Amino acid sequence: MNGPIKEIPSWRASGSLFENCNCTGICPGHIHFSNDCSHERCIGYWAIQIDSGFFGDTDLSGVQCVVAFDSPQRMIDGKWTEAIIVDREVSEEQLIALEAILTGSVGGPWEVLDRFVAKRLPTKQLPIKIVREQNIEKLKVGNIMESVVTPLPGTHNNVPVTIENMFNQIHGSSQIVAQGETKYSDGTITIDTSGTHALISRFNWEMVDK
Repeated sequence: MNGPIKEIPSWRASGSLFENCNCTGICPGHIHFSNDCSHERCIGYWAIQIDSGFFGDTDLSGVQCVVAFDSPQRMIDGKWTEAIIVDREVSEEQLIALEAILTGSVGGPWEVLDRFVAKRLPTKQLPIKIVREQNIEKLKVGNIMESVVTPLPGTHNNVPVTIENMFNQIHGSSQIVAQGETKYSDGTITIDTSGTHALISRFNWEMVDK
């Protein structure tokens, strides 16, 4: 991880976000960290596509990254292990910005999640490819991860099931309910899911001087 930011700049990031973990149905920890998840460990990831954003003078548009996690069944108990993976094509300035945002060291929603993280693995830079095909999210990260997140069809098959007006630190309030299939291993965190909890949403994070 890069050194601490000496002076916190204004920053903003908006784009798309999807996740998959090993919980059955909708992850209880997603509703609130005080709920018990489906298994002894809740293990999953968040995939992030920044469509537009900045960190001081650094443009973040088009940047992709992934955060993998391994947490206790009751996520609010803390002791999470977390790994940040950033696309290999980002600049040094973008890497510094993303690490600062995703570790919560510059405020914003990830500052709240950082309270629960006990162990951070070294940030990796690997090729990241996110492809959206008919609302299906496909993710490949180097040779350590492949994932497919598929929305659940509602009453009308072309309109997915959604959660509305749902508060979550990093997701938008409107979220598409989905199922995910993921294979991931970095030597510490291993994700192996099929037909388990997944969500897709938009996000808008910021820490801007008024």
